[in-house]
Amino acid sequence: MARIPEGEVERMKREVSIQRLVESRGVVLKRHGADWIGHCPFHPDKAPSLVVSPGKNLWHCLGACQTGGSVIDFVMKSEGVSFRHAVELLREGAELKGAAWGGKASKKSTSRKMPGLLTPAAEDQELLNQVIEYYHQTLKQSPEALGYLESRGLKSAEMVERFKLGFANRTLGYRLPMRNRVEGAGLRSRLQELGVLRKSGHEHFNGSVVIPILDENGKVVEAYGRKITSFLRKGTPDHLYLPGPHRGVWNLPALEASQEVILCESLIDALTFWCAGFRNVTSSYGIEGFTQDHLKVFEQYGIKRALIAYDRDEAGEKAAKGVAEKLISKGIECYRIQFPKGMDANEYALKVQPAQKSLDVAIRKALWLGKGKAPVRPSLPACCVADSPEHDPEPLSRAAKREKICDQIEPSVQASEPSPLAAEPELSAVEPTPPIEPVEMLPDPVVAALAVDAEQKNHEVVISLGDRRYRIRGLQKNLSFEQMRVNVLAARLEDPSVSKDTSSFHVDTLDLYSAKQRSVYVKQAAEELGVKEEIIKNDLGKVLLKLEELQEEQIKSKLAPKSKEVTLTKEEQASALDLLRDPNLLDRILTDFEKCGIVGEETNKLTGYLAAVSRKLEEPLAVVIQSSSAAGKTSLMDAVLAFMPEEERVQYSAMTGQSLFYMGETDLQHKILAIVEEEGAERASYALKLLQSEGQLTIASTGKDPDTGRLVTHEYHVEGPVMIFLT
Repeated sequence: MARIPEGEVERMKREVSIQRLVESRGVVLKRHGADWIGHCPFHPDKAPSLVVSPGKNLWHCLGACQTGGSVIDFVMKSEGVSFRHAVELLREGAELKGAAWGGKASKKSTSRKMPGLLTPAAEDQELLNQVIEYYHQTLKQSPEALGYLESRGLKSAEMVERFKLGFANRTLGYRLPMRNRVEGAGLRSRLQELGVLRKSGHEHFNGSVVIPILDENGKVVEAYGRKITSFLRKGTPDHLYLPGPHRGVWNLPALEASQEVILCESLIDALTFWCAGFRNVTSSYGIEGFTQDHLKVFEQYGIKRALIAYDRDEAGEKAAKGVAEKLISKGIECYRIQFPKGMDANEYALKVQPAQKSLDVAIRKALWLGKGKAPVRPSLPACCVADSPEHDPEPLSRAAKREKICDQIEPSVQASEPSPLAAEPELSAVEPTPPIEPVEMLPDPVVAALAVDAEQKNHEVVISLGDRRYRIRGLQKNLSFEQMRVNVLAARLEDPSVSKDTSSFHVDTLDLYSAKQRSVYVKQAAEELGVKEEIIKNDLGKVLLKLEELQEEQIKSKLAPKSKEVTLTKEEQASALDLLRDPNLLDRILTDFEKCGIVGEETNKLTGYLAAVSRKLEEPLAVVIQSSSAAGKTSLMDAVLAFMPEEERVQYSAMTGQSLFYMGETDLQHKILAIVEEEGAERASYALKLLQSEGQLTIASTGKDPDTGRLVTHEYHVEGPVMIFLT
């Protein structure tokens, strides 16, 4: 479910009048000092027990209810709805606008039914169009969804409007008649048949940005949903479509206006090209999603060339080859746009900025997929895309549309800039072009920043730029990508060859992500160092980009798993195999124990050693060493553990009853869990038994939801198997 912004919830609690809201329920309030009192509507109330405090905008029942809270709590209690539903009711002001938002109180009760959305009498096609329109309006009011699109480089109001992008935030059901009514049940049943709702009643695209596919008449024939959050239950797909076979082709006007089309693997990739100015683009439905509808439309609109921009991975390469064979068999020329290995169009455009230039280069270097010498592609402007039907006052032929759009290009641009889709002579070669290196196409400031040398020593970063030297402290404290608060000393050197010979300096602590703080620092540093502000501003940009690079490495190292994979040399592997193949292996193990000072107890030493090695099995052994006090139990355990890799053993003196349940999911998998004394593990005995017998631990624990503050159930899971070693 989409999260409601905390700021909006707080604003609602603050601005919606609790007094007006209570009065809208028909409760008569009388002043009682600074507060108002009345009969509680939630239980039989002979004496007024409901207290409303306008100053704090809160309510409380002193009678049988003993409940209270904000305006949201009041709506939840009075309507019997969820937190989200209550917020939506207040957001829409369902029969509350006059009362709760400052007008005169209404004696009508608050209605659970929000303003109508769908027309029950509408045909299925119109019903689907209405749902997509609702999602479209929802997206435009959702900072969360718009923020996701912006994070993918898709920041364009024109894009949102042209392609009717939407967002499903689980509020569609609130707009439908109640399910216990004939009208509501029938409407929900039809939406289930259309695939908008599932059998459970939940929205199919819940939590997804929705991209509809429209036919030539503007009717919705298919829809794609992309989940926008990473906090999903295991197994939840990120990509969704309406149930049934895929129908339709996205961005039909582009195919009608241009004889050359860019074919992407996903709609996000296609939108990436579109936002970068390459409007003659469409998309298949994934690597196996090039349908007969695509082939039919390509032939119908006379497409002559296809530039296949599938992901640059094994699956993408295989799929691109298959699509090319189909298109070539229909007489359509095919080229392969090659991104760096492992990348897709969107990732490439985000990493190699500006996207328009980087995608331009990728298009120019597209690899010819046909046989023999590649034909020369005619120069077509990147903007050759048909306007939407509603923008055309009268039908035009394809040639007329192309001429109409091309006429809008300034002559100077046509003369000075070659077509992004123009072929180059080098493309005629049959040999594949080498992969594009992203760094070569980065804009100058970023290239310069990456080329900057930074010296790190004693939690300091020193960056020299000409006769200016920047010393940065505090970077190690910035373990979040959301801040860069550091202490920066800018110094100007008398002699750049002598790093400590400074004639002037400026030092201050600031957040480099704050434009205001940077501006102040630039002004003051320029004055102190006696240089132009533009120089300091440019330097600070390079410093910031370099620090971001170092910060990313720092965060990755902190988040890296504690266990380190050990790589053996060939000599070490050969030596290990010789040991394992030795028929006297057990004797050699005992000899090694004796060399370490552990003599006697041969059976115990071998048993402990073999049990520790069994950690690699699906059902490892468990060992308890028993003896009287001071008999050497711990010494034997330590000796056995010393023969095991350090990264594969976890040792404690004692454990609490719940400690095992809250470990990382794979922190103990195929490792040794050693506890020095059995008494120290007494409180954790139940968890240890489960871990040994079941091979895993699962616990349900109550905690607060960070968004709503309400108690919710969280599940924790610890994977085994694990070898348990006790004394």
